[in-house]
Formats: sequence, C-alpha cells, structure tokens
Amino acid sequence: MGRDLGLDGVVDHFTLGSDEAGWLRNKAGATRLGFSVQLKFLTWRGRFPKARHELPDDAVEHLAKQTGVPASELAFYDFTSRAAKRHRSEIRDATGWHECSQTDTTKTVSHLVDAIWHDERRDEQVRIELYRYMRAELIEPPTPDQITAILKSALHQADERAVAEVAARLARAEGCPQRLDALVFTDLPGDTTTEGADEDSDDGDTADGDEEDVEAVLSQIKAHPGNVSLNSLLDETTKLKQVGAVAVPADAFTGIGVRVVNAWRARASASSPSHLRRFDAPVRHVLLAALLFQRQREITDTLVELLNSTVHRINARAEKKVTEAFVAEFTKVRGKAGLLGKIAAASLGAPEGSVKEVIYPAAGGEKTLKDLVAELKATNAEFARNKREVFRSSYSNHYRSGLMKLLGVLEFHSSNHRHKPVIDALKLIGRHKDSSTTYLPLGETIPLDGVVRKDWMEFAIFTPDKGPKRVMRTVYEACVFQALRERLRCKEIWVTGADKWRNPDDDLPDDFEMRRAEYYEKLNKPRDGKVFTAQLQSEMRAELGALDTKLPKLPWVTISGKHRNGAIKFTEPEPQKEPKNLRKLKKAIRKKWGTVALIDILKEAALRTGMLKALAPVGTRESIDEAKLLERLLLIAYAYGTNSGISSVAAGAHGHSEEDLRYTARRYLTAVGLKAAGVEIANATFAARSETVWGQGTTTVASDSTHFRAWDRNIFTEWHSRYGGRGVLVYWHIEKGSMAIHSQLLNCTASEVAAAIEGMMRHATTMQTEGNYVDSHGQSEIGFGLTRLLGYDLLPRIKQINKVKLYRPGREDEDTYDNLADAMTRPIRWDVIENNYDQLIKYATAIRVGTASTEAILRRFTRTASHPVYQAMLEVGRAQKTIFVEGWNGANDIIFFGKSGELSSNRRDQQELSVLALHLLQTALVFVNTLMIQDMLADPEWADVLTDEDKRALTPLFWMHIQPYGEVRLNMGSRLQLAVAAPIDPEPEPAAA
Repeated sequence: MGRDLGLDGVVDHFTLGSDEAGWLRNKAGATRLGFSVQLKFLTWRGRFPKARHELPDDAVEHLAKQTGVPASELAFYDFTSRAAKRHRSEIRDATGWHECSQTDTTKTVSHLVDAIWHDERRDEQVRIELYRYMRAELIEPPTPDQITAILKSALHQADERAVAEVAARLARAEGCPQRLDALVFTDLPGDTTTEGADEDSDDGDTADGDEEDVEAVLSQIKAHPGNVSLNSLLDETTKLKQVGAVAVPADAFTGIGVRVVNAWRARASASSPSHLRRFDAPVRHVLLAALLFQRQREITDTLVELLNSTVHRINARAEKKVTEAFVAEFTKVRGKAGLLGKIAAASLGAPEGSVKEVIYPAAGGEKTLKDLVAELKATNAEFARNKREVFRSSYSNHYRSGLMKLLGVLEFHSSNHRHKPVIDALKLIGRHKDSSTTYLPLGETIPLDGVVRKDWMEFAIFTPDKGPKRVMRTVYEACVFQALRERLRCKEIWVTGADKWRNPDDDLPDDFEMRRAEYYEKLNKPRDGKVFTAQLQSEMRAELGALDTKLPKLPWVTISGKHRNGAIKFTEPEPQKEPKNLRKLKKAIRKKWGTVALIDILKEAALRTGMLKALAPVGTRESIDEAKLLERLLLIAYAYGTNSGISSVAAGAHGHSEEDLRYTARRYLTAVGLKAAGVEIANATFAARSETVWGQGTTTVASDSTHFRAWDRNIFTEWHSRYGGRGVLVYWHIEKGSMAIHSQLLNCTASEVAAAIEGMMRHATTMQTEGNYVDSHGQSEIGFGLTRLLGYDLLPRIKQINKVKLYRPGREDEDTYDNLADAMTRPIRWDVIENNYDQLIKYATAIRVGTASTEAILRRFTRTASHPVYQAMLEVGRAQKTIFVEGWNGANDIIFFGKSGELSSNRRDQQELSVLALHLLQTALVFVNTLMIQDMLADPEWADVLTDEDKRALTPLFWMHIQPYGEVRLNMGSRLQLAVAAPIDPEPEPAAA
C-alpha cells in the first residue's frame, strides 16, 4: 500500500469536483471506486496507477466516502482488466489527457533541450522537467525504456548545443583554438583528427610513450599541489602562468551553468592526449577550455591557501625556535625555581595571611620581587624582538622569492576603503620586488597604519642620527604579508579569478532585489524586522520564564554566583542500563545469515535500490555492458570505501582486470555520483522501515567529526591538536536510525559550525530535518544566529556550559528572573538586528540557495572582520542561544581497514572519493541490517521478546556478522534471503504534492 498523504494532500488531490462526480453516475460498487481512483491518481501523478500498492490508503478512504463505496471494494477492481482499460479511455476523453505519440516524443525532446542545454545535466532533474512538461501538456508518460531514450536524446542534443555555443566563442578569440590544440598535439600542421570518433569507448588507458613532451604541460596543469613549501608555491605560480598563457576568453562560459562546465572538465581530466586528439575539434576545444577555466580558479585558490599557510608557518616556526632558545636560557639561571618553591610553600602554609607578611619574607624582601618582575618584563620584550627577527630572517632568506612571484600573478582587491593601505602596500612592495636595498626609497608614500602592527613598528622603522626615518624593506614586506593574511582570512580582501577567495559580494544572490518577497517566504520570515524581533523577544521571555519557574524543581542543575567556575552547574546523569536482548538478536541474525562478506552487503543494497545508477559517466556515450558495468562499480566502490585500493581488489575472483577497474573509475566515479548514490540508499532505507519496529520517523540528526590520518604531501593535510596527528576531518550527519544523510571532507582547521549547517542544507534526502545535535565545536553564537534564520534548531552539547551567559529580552526585565540572575547579562540590542534585518535575510538566502558555501559566509563573520551585519548576526545568535555521535565512528575502523585506515592519496579529489565510498558502504550496511532486523522480528518467536528499553537502543549499525577482509569474491547470482521491501517509485513526486 502507498504511504499516507496526510489530510492536506488527500483533500488537495483526491477530492472529486462536481463535473468529475457526474462522470460516475452510471457506475456502482468496485467499478465506481476504481474509476474515481484512476481519475484522481492521473490528475495527481500525471499517469494511471499500475496496481493497488501505489495508492495511499487515506486517499482511497477519502474517495470511498465521496463515492459511497466501501474502501474494501477496491480489492475487487482489477487494474489490468478490459474494464479498467475502458475506464482509462473514458477518462482521457473527458480530461484531454492522451497517450504519448511520436510527435509528442519529438516535442518533449525539443522542450527539454531548450530548458536544460545551458545549465543542467543531472538525469534526475531532467526527468523531473520531463514529467512536469508532460503534465502541463496532458501527456501520459510512455514506458520506462522510452523515458530513458527521451532523456538520453535530450541530454545528448543539449550537450551538442552547448558545445557549439562555447566553441563559437572560442573561435572568435584570436589564436585560442590553436593554443588549446598545442596542449595535445606534437606537430599541429601535420597532425589530423579522426572526426566523429567514439571518445568514450572502453579501450582502457593506453600508454602514449611518443607524446611525453606534449603531455608535460597538460599533466602539470592537471597536477594537484604538494605540501606547504616554497617549491609548491613556485610550482603553482608556474601553473597559473601556463593556464593564463592559453588565454581562454573570460566570457567563454558566460550563461553556461557550473554543472555543465564541471562535466566537461571531468571528461577532459579523464582523457589522455591521445583520446582528446580523436575528438571533433569543437568538442576538444570546449573540453580543454573547461579544464583550464576551472583549473585557473582552483590554482588561484591554492595560491591564496599557500600564502596564508606560508605566513602562518613562518610565524609558528619563529615562535617555536625562539621559545626553545628562551626555555634553554631560563633553565640556566639558578635560583628562580627555589625562590618560586619558597613562595608556594609560604602561600600554602598561611593562605589567609597578607602578601607583606607571608610572601615578602619568603622571597627575601620586596626588592627581590621587583627585580624578578623587571627581569621577566625584559625577557618578554626580548622574546618578542627575537621572534620578529627570526620571522624576518626566515622570510627574507627562504620564502621571499616565492611570495614575491605570487604577487606577480594574483590581483588583490577590497570593497572596503579601510583596507586600502594594505592594497597600496602590496603595490608598493611589488614595484620594488627586485630591489636589494636595505630601505624603501625616500620618495615613496609608505602606508604604515593598518599595515604594520604596533609591536612591529620599532622593528620596521630605523631612525638615524641625522636625516629622515627610513622603513626597513624586508621587515615591511613581512608586515605586509601578515596584514594581507589577516584580511584574506575574513574576506576583507579578495582575489580576482578565485572561487573560494573571490569577491564576497559575488557570494550573495544577484537577484535578491527582484525576488526579495519570494526569498523571505522560502525562509518563512516576516518582511518587517520589528515583527521578527518581536517574535524572538516573545520566545525569549517565554523560555526564560519557564526555566526560572522550573529551576528550583530541577535537582541536576543549579545557578549561583557562589560556584567557583561559573554560575551554571550541572550534575552528570546516571548512565542508562544496557538493553538485555539486543545481543541475543544480533547472534540470531548471525546464525540465520552466517558471516556475510562486506562486498555482498554492498551488492544486495545496490540490487535492491538501484543506487549505483547514480554513477553516470563523464562522457556522453558508453559501450560497457550494463551487467559488467554494475560489477565493476561494485568493486570500485568497495576498493575506495574500504581503502584497500583497486590493485588489491583486482586480484579477487571476479574476472575484471586492474586496467578495466581503473578505466571505469576514471569514467564513472565522481563525488556528485557517490553523493547521489548515498541519497538513494538513505531514501530506500526510510521507505523500507517498519514503524512497529523503529517507531515514528525523527526530524533531528546528530553531527560530529571523525579524524582520518592522511599523507601530508599536500596542502590540505593539517595537524589537529584535539586528535594529536596530521590528517583530515570527515563530518557526518547521522539520523536517529543510524543512517548517514550527509558527509563532508574537511581540513582540520575548517569550521565545524559551517559543516554542520552545510549538511542540514545540502543532504538532499527525503528526511525533513528540523534539529541538529552538535558538540561544542559545531556551535557558536554566529551559528545560532544563522540556524535561526534558516529555520531549524541548533542543539549543541556545550562543554563550558558553566560559563554561558543568558541575555535579557529587554531593560525592563532587569529584576524579572530571580532564579537566573547570577547567569544573566545585558539585554539583546534589538535595534542592531532591525537595522540590518534585510542583509541578514540576504546572507541566509545565499546559504539556502547555494550561491555561496556556509564557510565563505562565516569568514565574513569573524571577530577580526569589520562587517556591519556581524554584530546583528551575533545578537540574533545570543537571543537564540538563550532560548534554547559517536557510534558511527566505530564502524569506520571496521570498514575502512585498508592501509591502517590512513588516506594514502595526496589528491584532494581522491580523498573525497574514498570518504564518500566509505559513506556508501556504511549506508548499505545500515540498509541491509534494517531488513535483517525486520525479517527476524517478524518471526513469531520474537513477537514479544524486545522490551521498550530494547527498542529504545535498537540500531541497525552493527557489524558482528560482517566479514570485511579477505579475497574479494563477487558472485552476482547469490543473494541474501530477505523479505522484499516495499517497491520504490522511480518517478519523482509531483511538484504540487
């Protein structure tokens, strides 16, 4: 049976109109109900139902009441009978719907091409547009095979049209096609292309020993950056120059969506020069131009990252070196340790005594203490001076050449006049980058305020006995780069041609003024800022009042100014008892199905959900047999998801060579495809769950990060102080039933607040998420503000809850909450919120619609930023904060066993593929375990075994019955004996539903 629609859905889509009711006059019983069901299902879904199981029960009940026929009568209506076919013909005549003809097919393809050619290539989105168009034209969708043929034809024609448009723009740029061809041809005049060649044929990856010279430049452009070093800085600068030398016109991809450009770039990346030479010239030019267009932005971003990391590394090494020297020097000075020991002993011996009576005698008098303080002050000043000297020395002797070359390829700008001194300073040092003089020239205007910090000023300026003050050139340059890093990190300064570090104004939706009302409605926010603050203020008063009333009755929390470490004090709750019967259930599952190979878990999930169909090829044509392709994709996903690697998996018993697997991985394995596959299996799990076993669905998820060690020969691997090692973070969003709905690969220094928000906004599953449980690292006052605007609850676990302050709704509430007084502070500044309310909505909209990542937005909202909306967002967050996942990580160690769980690739994209494949394996495990548990509990023997406590702790995330190791044996003929889950409708839900 179909899932219930709910009262609103039933009334909207299954209420008979007066004309429709008239069409039932000559019908009775099951025929009358069956006719009305077919009629309303057609107007709801745009097609006729295939069987009873597609019909929502509450919709049938609603129609039964209107027709006067019991709902049970529908069991006697055969949807495949001649009577049902005759009813469909009557309905077509009455409504104007008709079956899809060849003319309709042609028109549909033409419409799809017009709608998608410039910005869409996702099969599912094109399918949605197809059904929307057919509904509007009253066309019944044809068979699934015909739908697939229409989609393929439309996508192919759309790509041809887009290629022709961009190729024409490239041809108009003088010399551009020739420069693009020079990347893949050794001898342009004598070399010819094979027109119309099948660029995506399954011919493996041929070695082209005669084209090494041709590959050199293209391979270097494709190469990923190394670790943070001078060599990496120089290499990336060279790459950017090489890309710039081809001079792809800036408007080449204007009006072409980023997904289309990404698809072209993926095809170019997966093709060797020999493959590219076989493309038609327009196709080859467009693919190469897309690769260069995207790589230019990526390399620019990388250079900014290297600049920031290099300046940070110089500073960190200087501090470490000077600290070690001062610690060594300090240990040489005798007497200090003994003196401190005497002072400590005297203090403990007379804790109530005065300083003069206790401390002075122990220290040998007041003069001794004064001398010690003076010595420490001198030491601190000397420490700072030495640190600056080491910084300057490291900069000038090693890193200066790379940083100066970087200034020659990057253009820095600022939209804020306050930061003009830094921009001017960059131009100044750029003009004198080849100078070897000690000082900057006297005739130059040298910006100091806003560029040179106060503690560096005396170090940067030399005052001679006679003549004017001079600015030390290398010291000033070091100061400029430090100031640049600070402003880049909060996006006060931005870089031309970058993506992540682009003009922050480009992060905001450019149609906000035109679609303001729509965007406010999508966020469900009032247009008037005063109405918004009034709602927030009212909630604050209600929640604070409730807490103030209940506090005396809550034994586990107290608020008092007498607490030593903060006003709020919590008592740890008693740990919950371990359920009794779950271990017994897991053993029964292992006994029934035995030890199951992890590859078989993945295979079963793939065959039941069709999730691997989401892995579309990067090309437009493929000749790999469908069954063979499915086997390869299973093996590749297993290789990446277990971290065992393709070489290891290729040695298994399955008949696919390592070359075959690597070729297929290059063509099919993409981050977008793996994410879509994860969404498919999550949705399938939600649909298959039995409410009697798992209870009602939840609307909350828990978020947390996992640290993965990784090779550090790239700029993304970083040291993480909390986990004590170099690596990357994977940030998970897990719902109550242990299903991961989203995962992200992050740098260790990335904002977990941003990651938490991104997962809630981008998970793309059918789950309705309304709350997010995070740890302390996933929350901040800015995070509270953004989540309030985005319409969901941030539910953090705050480590330092004892020091949290509660804000007052208004000045008139000064004496209102007596029990909370010791934890309360100033009132919220509502005027700040109201004055910037429209801008707050604009930034929230940017995150919601995806014009910018959450991390890009949060970079503007840092304490070092001088942004006017920052204070307003803080106030919203403070108000919301006042109102106010560890099990998943355990499975990582079992599944991601290869290479000791260390990410071994230096390439960021390969690391991301490994993480997303791991996500896929875990979701497959949860899906199959869900079916196993439901099968087991359906046995009468288990009918009344599980208690409420058992059900509370029941989870499908367990692996005692899984064999993740050993030779990979893939047998598509063997299946797990599991009950068939409810069929999943492959067609998208109608927009009106």
